[in-house]
Amino acid sequence: MGLIDFVKNAGAKLFGKDEEPDQPTESPAVIAARRAKALSRAVEGTGIEVKDLDLSLNGDVARVQGTVSSQEDREKVVLVVGNTEGVAQVDDDLNVEEPAPEAQFYTVVSGDTLSKIAKEYYGNAMKYPVIFEANKPMLTDPDKIYPGQVLRIPAIEQAEAE
Repeated sequence: MGLIDFVKNAGAKLFGKDEEPDQPTESPAVIAARRAKALSRAVEGTGIEVKDLDLSLNGDVARVQGTVSSQEDREKVVLVVGNTEGVAQVDDDLNVEEPAPEAQFYTVVSGDTLSKIAKEYYGNAMKYPVIFEANKPMLTDPDKIYPGQVLRIPAIEQAEAE
């Protein structure tokens, strides 16, 4: 998939006190390693299996490597990493065991609902559960999306097969 853009100041707040410098002189590399570890924990917390997961940060660019079983898992891992406050881009270097067509990504804007997005992409607002299901476990409620969040929008045929 390559380099994917995200909204740097939107998303989960994973970089808290544990990732701040212990001392004012702590190196940026040490801070980046802590933040990469927090991102790794977030990916692992989804239950998506990533073999040989390797996450690194260079400024606001996260690089994710490893192997996942499906394109859907690949996209979800990228979204978990990218939808984190402080991450502006994800360099996706994941391998997929069973390649499939890529879903589209959509960045939520103020006033959006999953129904409105479904109407735009599928021509039917009642198809919003397709988008909700395609973004689990990152979404836990179809009414809880926020501006700047990036969502997976699979082709309707692909979504119905998942």
